Amino acid sequence: MVNETRNYLFLDDLHVGQTFTSPSHRLDAEQIKRFAKEFDPQPFHLDENAAAQSLFAGLAASGWHTAALTMRLLVNGGAPIAGGLIGAGGEIAWPKPTRPGDELHVVSEVMEIIPSRSKPDRGIVVLRSETRNHRGEVVQVLTSKLVVPRSPSTSVS
Repeated sequence: MVNETRNYLFLDDLHVGQTFTSPSHRLDAEQIKRFAKEFDPQPFHLDENAAAQSLFAGLAASGWHTAALTMRLLVNGGAPIAGGLIGAGGEIAWPKPTRPGDELHVVSEVMEIIPSRSKPDRGIVVLRSETRNHRGEVVQVLTSKLVVPRSPSTSVS
């Protein structure tokens, strides 16, 4: 039987300061408008003319669109955590808007590792993830607490 988790990292494999970089995703105006139409239908996400008159001074992706793309990039190789990216809380900020033409990638760093006292098969990892555009500008900062399993026992008795 093939071990399906061999490319993923368990709590015991992680260390503070460890970094991961995701693949990238290029965003265009159509994607921004499609997401906004369904999930965040505000004029500065839907219409270039309205966006030009807004605080953003141009079409901007919803922060929730940036967050959803960040999750996709993390899942697709940006944070190879065993058991999946199971959130237990976090904080999010959008220091700059995401624009059409931005090519996003995520750089994550392990900030803290907290083994569980009550559930020895897991722990919490605090991961700080910066979503950056192709100019290196940070468009989102996500600090998340992730539930991460410990490596399963390999001893056979």
